[in-house]
Amino acid sequence: MKLLLVIDMQNDFLTGSLSNQEGLNIIPLVKDKILEYLNNGDEVIFTKDTHDENYLNTSEGKMLPVEHCLKGTWGHDICPLLKPYAKAIIEKKSFGALEEFKAYDFSKYSEIALVGVCTDICVISNALILKAMYPETPIVIYEKLCAATSLENQKHSISSMQACQVIIK
Repeated sequence: MKLLLVIDMQNDFLTGSLSNQEGLNIIPLVKDKILEYLNNGDEVIFTKDTHDENYLNTSEGKMLPVEHCLKGTWGHDICPLLKPYAKAIIEKKSFGALEEFKAYDFSKYSEIALVGVCTDICVISNALILKAMYPETPIVIYEKLCAATSLENQKHSISSMQACQVIIK
């Protein structure tokens, strides 16, 4: 069985405080990939970037001083087109979900694929965490189903992941 991890397809990253046109462009493509996985009997898990009112006082908040994905807000929600498929959700307190991933047994999957937003922050960090945790499991990035903060950052992130033996499709 394969796993598709849908990284942070939340309102704040798509139409809210950290909106990105590239992120908006991939929403229907991500939906198609989700349906493909579900139709094949594979699993889909979403991640949600999750912060509280103290965000601006955190290390991340000091480096990226834009409140986003505050728990309980509209911006924290999965975007409307994908929300019906978000049956399993991992709420992560930072861009990388090391602690949260420890609670899951990802070893049962023959492959773990990632799609989503912030290729240069959230997608790359989670892909590399999973590669370190499960070095023999293929970790796959669907490049056209990811969006970074800029096209240049997308290119650099994909190149960095490929150098770390993450499979780029």
